[in-house]
Amino acid sequence: MAHPPTLERLVEFTHRLRAAGIPVPATTAGEMVAAVETVGLAAGMDVFHALRALSCSSYEQLQIFDLVFMSFFAHYFQPALAFTAPPARSWTISASEKAGIGDGESTPETVAVGASGVERLNHRDFADLSAAELAQVRRLITEMLWKPSLVRSRRRRASALGDRPDLRRTLRRSVGPDADLVPLAYTNRKTRRRPLIFIADVSGSMERYSEMLLYFAHSARGRLGPAEAFVFSTRLTRITRQLSRRDPTSAIAEVSQAVDDWSSGTKIGEAMGDFNRRWSRRVTRGGPIVIIVSDGWDRGEPDLLEIEMARLRRTVHRIIWLNPLAGRVGYAPETRGMQAALPYIDDFLPAANLNDLSAVIELLESVPAKALRPAI
Repeated sequence: MAHPPTLERLVEFTHRLRAAGIPVPATTAGEMVAAVETVGLAAGMDVFHALRALSCSSYEQLQIFDLVFMSFFAHYFQPALAFTAPPARSWTISASEKAGIGDGESTPETVAVGASGVERLNHRDFADLSAAELAQVRRLITEMLWKPSLVRSRRRRASALGDRPDLRRTLRRSVGPDADLVPLAYTNRKTRRRPLIFIADVSGSMERYSEMLLYFAHSARGRLGPAEAFVFSTRLTRITRQLSRRDPTSAIAEVSQAVDDWSSGTKIGEAMGDFNRRWSRRVTRGGPIVIIVSDGWDRGEPDLLEIEMARLRRTVHRIIWLNPLAGRVGYAPETRGMQAALPYIDDFLPAANLNDLSAVIELLESVPAKALRPAI
């Protein structure tokens, strides 16, 4: 292989697989990096089979993977290491072949390949996990890859093909041997990551999910750089400093010690009002995306929550509400708190398992640079 595929290329490869119809979770790119390091780059076939095993969970996905892999990675292999991916074949075998018997009628059985314990954990509700499974899910959350879409900044930088003349640099260049020509210098706008703000419910009704979702917030902060984080129950507490610790377990432990009202009642409207009054002007610069994590059970006044949600929406680019109950069969957002907040939410998503969190990351990757919603 001329050069090993970088993490960014593997992330792009997972995007290509999703576009082709293979539901690859956000954790897969990190697992692909580890797989490539394990099997080495001496044989392209080893790389092919390693990535195939991580990506495919059914027979129907094999042929799709083969086509995407060959079109995406063909130029990475030297002629001496070039190979042709084996054609997707039927994995149907007979019972007699399994038993080693050469005569008699055979009964076809389909063997599912590619399924793993990690794949099963992706669909498990956080509230139903054992202690060992919780430890594995924590690790998977910390390995999730965050690559949100970029947004154009108001700040500008020098560019040979910019869209606006840079008069200061032009005048500075006019003093010198080329002063008779005065060539124009140009600038264009910088790109940056859009800021994220997490506001998580740690009341009693969210106790089974709060820890996993705080691991999720810690993972986002580690991947994206500075991000603001708050938790609330009966009042709002800023936990940005506590989540800045590199070790997620220590960070979550510090958060639990810093929050006095952990696992108590819920007053969402008062918490949002506190954020709007005390923190909004400090942390909402640059058009951030606000991720609110709550099941919507509220002991406060719904009218107050509606007023504060409307105020919050006017100051941020997008509001994403994650509700651990939203993915359950028959669930409807009928609580007073959810009914008051829904008109001001851009995206209402479940957050009860790893697949749900992967969907949140995919949404962040697709957020447009400009808001598409009508002004309130």
